[in-house]
Amino acid sequence: MKRTAKVAAIQMLSTPVVDENLQAAAELVARAAAEGADLVALPEYFCILGNRDTDKVAARERVEIGRNAGPIQAWLSATAARHKIWLVGGTIPVDIGSAEKILNTCLVYDPDGKVVARYDKIHLFGFRREHEDGRVEQFDEARTIVHGSNLPVAFDTPFGRVGLSICYDLRFPELYRALGPCDLLLVPSAFTATTGQAHWEPLLRARAIENLAYVLAPAQGGLHVNGRITHGHSMLIDPWGVVRDELVEGPGVMSGEIDLDEIARFRASLPALAHRTLR
Repeated sequence: MKRTAKVAAIQMLSTPVVDENLQAAAELVARAAAEGADLVALPEYFCILGNRDTDKVAARERVEIGRNAGPIQAWLSATAARHKIWLVGGTIPVDIGSAEKILNTCLVYDPDGKVVARYDKIHLFGFRREHEDGRVEQFDEARTIVHGSNLPVAFDTPFGRVGLSICYDLRFPELYRALGPCDLLLVPSAFTATTGQAHWEPLLRARAIENLAYVLAPAQGGLHVNGRITHGHSMLIDPWGVVRDELVEGPGVMSGEIDLDEIARFRASLPALAHRTLR
């Protein structure tokens, strides 16, 4: 097994136009690969952040074993194979046979462009706040997304075991416990500016600390053309909870190294995972 690897998070300002987003992502992934990344992770909704909740439903694709049944999946497969990287496809809207709802799904591709893991988001974000200026900020993913049921999902690479989660999942530590010991936890996200400013970094650091694992969190980051503001601050955090690198705002690439020997040292010096009594 490879003891170290370079991992990269892509931060984006996705638009309502799928082709625009794929072109922007292609440039950023190519940059990450040229800089030596072994694994590259895209943010939630990398392929579409619409003007309306229903826009992503219109862009939905079927997922079929052994086939890239849509342009987004075809792009992900070809991109992974072109750059010979492990590519974590943020999330894509997946058809469930409904004209009104989808699954919000993360697909992972190996360096040959083959799908090796699929995770359907299980926790759906709901939020409402009345601001002092009278503005009401409200989100309800359940209006257009259904809960996934295929938890937990982790996959093996030559540089360790990787666990999948998506955005709002970050608030539910039991998911990460259910994954079992992983070397790297992935959290592709599109956190709002309001909740992100308050909770993003503390939650990411907590998941790293309590699981003694690296956490890589690619994010949407900044003011989008649809008027939405996302928090950004894509991060790589080590098993001690130290932020190794961060991209605050705007499109770009953030990268760093994960080290399996470092994980082993942390877990040997603080064997909290072995000390668990509640299962």
